[in-house]
Amino acid sequence: MGEVTVEANPEDISAAVVRGWREAGVNRVSLGVQSFDDDVLAWMHRSHDAKRVASAVAILDGEGIQRVSIDLIFAVPESLNRDWTRDLEMAIAMAPGHLSVYGLTIEPHTPVGRWTARGQSTESPDERYEAEFLEAGRRLGAAGFLQYEVSNYALPGQESVHNSAYWQGVPYLGLGPSAHGFDGDRRRWNARDYARWMSLVEGGTDPMEGDELLGPAERAAERVYLGLRTSTGLVATDDEFQRAARWVNEGWARRVNDRLVLTPEGWLRMDSLATNLTNR
Repeated sequence: MGEVTVEANPEDISAAVVRGWREAGVNRVSLGVQSFDDDVLAWMHRSHDAKRVASAVAILDGEGIQRVSIDLIFAVPESLNRDWTRDLEMAIAMAPGHLSVYGLTIEPHTPVGRWTARGQSTESPDERYEAEFLEAGRRLGAAGFLQYEVSNYALPGQESVHNSAYWQGVPYLGLGPSAHGFDGDRRRWNARDYARWMSLVEGGTDPMEGDELLGPAERAAERVYLGLRTSTGLVATDDEFQRAARWVNEGWARRVNDRLVLTPEGWLRMDSLATNLTNR
C-alpha cells in the first residue's frame, strides 16, 4: 500500500478519530507540535500544550499508526527564552520516524506579523537562526536521523514519499482549503479561507484561487532550487560547477560525481547560490 498521510494538530487526535483514519487507509500522520514549551505554544496561539503532544503520540501508537512525523519551529524571538535543545531532545524521545524542522517565518497578515510591525515582538537574529538550524542537524544526526532535505529528517526508510515528490517535480493533486496542486505544467492553489472554499465546493464551482503556468525560465529556476534543497543534490552542468566554485572552496558545497550537494552551512546560503546559478 502507498503512503497516505494526514496532517493534524495534537488537539485533533482521539482514538475514535484515528480509528476512522485507519479505516480510510491512512498509515502516516504528520503532527504539528511546533514546540514542547507551553509559553512558546501560547505565543503561537496554538491550542495544545506539551502534555497533549505526549497523549496524541500515545494514541497514534495505540491505534496502529506506525509512521509519525513531528513538526518543530525554530528561531522564535529570544524574548521567549525557549530552550531549543530541550525541544529537540523531547522530540527525539517521542521516537518518531520523521521530523520536519522549519525556521519561523513572519507573515504580515498574521498576529505575529502585526506584533512585529508594532514593535511588540522582534525576529530572531540571523546568528540564532543559523545556530539553531545547525544544532538540529547535529543532534538529530547523532540520534540516527538523515537530513534528506533542508527541513526534513528521517530514520532510514522513513522518508516522506509525498514530500519527496514535490522536490522531484512530480505532479500532485491538492485537495482542501489553501491546498496546492501541480499537473506537470501548471501550478494551482485553492481558496485559503475555509468558509469560502466550502461555499465554492458546495456550489459545484472549482475552488481554485489562482494558478501559474511554468515557462522555461520558471522551470530552470525550479530545477536548480529544488535540486539544491535535497541531500542528493543538483545534477549540474560544467558552467554551474564553475559558478559554484566559491561555495565548494568555502565548504558550503561538495561535488559528488555529476551532482552539486550542499552542506548544512550551504543550505543556510541556498537562496544566494540558486540566484547565482540561474542568472545568466
